[in-house]
Amino acid sequence: MANVACIGECMIELRQAQGGQSAGQGGGLYSRGFGGDTLNTAVYLARLEVKVDYLTALGDDALSDEMIAAWTAENVGTRRVLRLPGKLPGLYMIQTDAKGERQFFHWRENSAARRLMDVPETDEILNSLMGYNIVYLSAITLSIYTESGRERLLAAVKRARLLGTRFAFDTNFRARGWPDLDVARRAFAAAFEVADIVLCSTEDMTTLYPGESHAQLMARIPAPELVLRLAEPVSLLRFPGGSSEVRAEPVTKPVVDTTAAGDSFAAAYIAARLADADPVEAAHAGHRLAGLVICYPGAIIPAYAMPPKKRYRSASSRQASK
Repeated sequence: MANVACIGECMIELRQAQGGQSAGQGGGLYSRGFGGDTLNTAVYLARLEVKVDYLTALGDDALSDEMIAAWTAENVGTRRVLRLPGKLPGLYMIQTDAKGERQFFHWRENSAARRLMDVPETDEILNSLMGYNIVYLSAITLSIYTESGRERLLAAVKRARLLGTRFAFDTNFRARGWPDLDVARRAFAAAFEVADIVLCSTEDMTTLYPGESHAQLMARIPAPELVLRLAEPVSLLRFPGGSSEVRAEPVTKPVVDTTAAGDSFAAAYIAARLADADPVEAAHAGHRLAGLVICYPGAIIPAYAMPPKKRYRSASSRQASK
């Protein structure tokens, strides 16, 4: 079975409850959960029957224990999760407006996950990347490490690629995670040079490179396989031997929360590619899942709402039928 390593950070999530205003206190009621972009992708990969491990660091506290239990219940592998005594997970709060758009507030400066690249166990974690079919991480992942930590991680990815591992990079960009745009641009460029698959959006890329056209943004990325998600539900694809525009089917239910739309797209795209779908089929799969996710509150939709698993014909059988 194909296997994926997702690298990143899961944090404690505080989400404003519907109708949860507290009279006279200027605030509201919040529900507590867990979330993080690469963790969301890992959960959706597991639900799509992909074997996936989550690579991160947690503390030795009760909340970290709850995270491990929740990931295990979703069939996300935790054998590569480091537990650091005395450390804690980071925390973030979400506020969502009437259109489902969200605003994030983070408290993560001293989280355990930020230490993953500079502890005695780091070499063992990085060497394990050679045992995966795909290594997936995001720009948010890169932002939590120091410059030397990012270099160490990408060097390990390069070594893994020599043995056939593919690297999928998601441009999920949060400006507050970077000291300035120049640092972010250098980190993005380094990841683009190594990546086999880049999943990006105009929302991310135009923040880094204002005023550039879709063609100019895509030209910045040398990866052989590229998906650029536009502001409307359309993706522009570039892959060996071709390019394509993939338009999502219209969403028929009200949009409730856009959290994890990109994370779920990435999961469905990667799962489809591992199942031998071509990039166009994989992009359709990504749009289908993302279109479902935005109709539910929170990053992870109920398991019963997941679409039925699609079976793809292998490339050889597709050729034979022509």
